[in-house]
Amino acid sequence: MRAELALPAKTARVRFSRLGKDGLIYLLLIVVGIIAAFPFYYMVALSLSSMEEIFHFPPPLVPKELLFSNYVRVWNSAPFGRFLVNSLIVACSVSAAHIFFDSLAGFVFAKYRFRGRDPLFMAIVSTLILPFFVRMIPLYLISAQLGWVNTYQGLTMPFIMSGYGIFLMRQFIQPIPNELLEAGRSDGCGEFGIYWRIILPQCKPVLATDGLFTFIYQWNNFLWPLIITTTLEMKTLPLGLILFNQEQWVQWNYMAGGALILFLPALLMFLLAQRYFVQGIVLSGMK
Repeated sequence: MRAELALPAKTARVRFSRLGKDGLIYLLLIVVGIIAAFPFYYMVALSLSSMEEIFHFPPPLVPKELLFSNYVRVWNSAPFGRFLVNSLIVACSVSAAHIFFDSLAGFVFAKYRFRGRDPLFMAIVSTLILPFFVRMIPLYLISAQLGWVNTYQGLTMPFIMSGYGIFLMRQFIQPIPNELLEAGRSDGCGEFGIYWRIILPQCKPVLATDGLFTFIYQWNNFLWPLIITTTLEMKTLPLGLILFNQEQWVQWNYMAGGALILFLPALLMFLLAQRYFVQGIVLSGMK
């Protein structure tokens, strides 16, 4: 009888201990989430504040008056519509080029054997250790000789492929059974048809991952557009934020509003591709 009574009591203590541990974990996650989300909240609050409130000490966390007109002033103070179009053209075109060329090169390195394949692949992967500052001047000189300064070609062509994207695609494509490729060849499908009809449909997660990384990088790219563009009409959104950062005066509320405009498309892209993004990272690591 005592043993029968002790067993439920022990089970209750184990459950209570687990609930306590789970509660502490959730509490810790909530605290970390609040800390991580606070900069974004403060950026939104800053964009809706007046300059008087911003320079008040301590600065209020909740604006007394929500000035949504700040966004209208940000949009009208410069050709932000043109900046937005330029950023979309650059980010979307480079992302599409990465999805095509990275997957095509990854397919070749994963499924074909040719002389010098492994040394060439290692040479491509080794470009990841080169910082952009090392390639910046040669890229500009080549672009200037081709007449690409202050053009969309100059903004996009130096970034249509990447060693990281090729590596990611190769790692994902390599475990795909070769029998599928042989079946396609026996049905009369050409090599490009095998890539287009057999390989690509199975690579949606890694394609989304590569496209998302590329889009966010190009959307936030500041240094290369600063170098390659010379007129206001060709500048992108990150460069447009400089207009509110003068030498002696910084319009913090307008800068926060512009930063929010810059942030939202990248957030939307991540939310749309989140499911494929997580699958692409997990499956590429496993394979």
